[in-house]
Amino acid sequence: MTEEHWRTHRLELADQTLREWDATVLDAGPDGIVLDRSAFYPGGGGQPPDQGVLLWGGVETNIVGARKGDDLYLIPAESDPLPPAGTKVRGAVKDERRTALMRTHSGLHVLCGVVFRDYGSLVTGGNMEPGLARMDFDLPELPEGFRDAVQAACNAEVAADRRIDIRVLPRDEAFELPDIIRTATNLVPPDVTQVRIVDIVGLDQQADGGTHVASTRQIGRIEVVKIENKGRGFRRLRIKITD
Repeated sequence: MTEEHWRTHRLELADQTLREWDATVLDAGPDGIVLDRSAFYPGGGGQPPDQGVLLWGGVETNIVGARKGDDLYLIPAESDPLPPAGTKVRGAVKDERRTALMRTHSGLHVLCGVVFRDYGSLVTGGNMEPGLARMDFDLPELPEGFRDAVQAACNAEVAADRRIDIRVLPRDEAFELPDIIRTATNLVPPDVTQVRIVDIVGLDQQADGGTHVASTRQIGRIEVVKIENKGRGFRRLRIKITD
């Protein structure tokens, strides 16, 4: 998905390898810091926001998060100074955290693709932290050997080194794609006119606004560490991403 109403040009949507960039402060106050250009992912779809730093005039402002509002706001550490509007800054995202979240998010898409392909189950929820995640499925029955079968199938897709493509389509064109919504409820707001598509080529294609690695091999190993019964046929699969 895209957010055209914000003043910030979101660099991470087009280049998920970008970690440093130059920007100008548009506003800074109690709500946070607004830049004209930013690669901080603000969180959404179960993926938490990036963290990092702004460097300006010999000063360092640590960014502990970001959030969506009427603008894209970067959240500074409580005691750190705010750069005034008009200040030129150098932004940097914490690489280790972002890369771990990219691997984890792409791992969830592999899991989603495998469970949908092999069992026809839709997603009912999900969340992640770096290297750890959960995904909930509408899955009333668990076949014998389900955990091992899903884990093996996920890692086969990792080993296949499938390309992960990102593209943006007009809403009508996006919703003509088969099975583009893999959640039980369509979470794309009705006012979104341009839909960002994440495509694990040959496995999983869905609307998504998060950050991802370039191929499944970059994910690493996917371990299904636990399956929980959440009632009414809903199952929660917890996964861990390892090297």
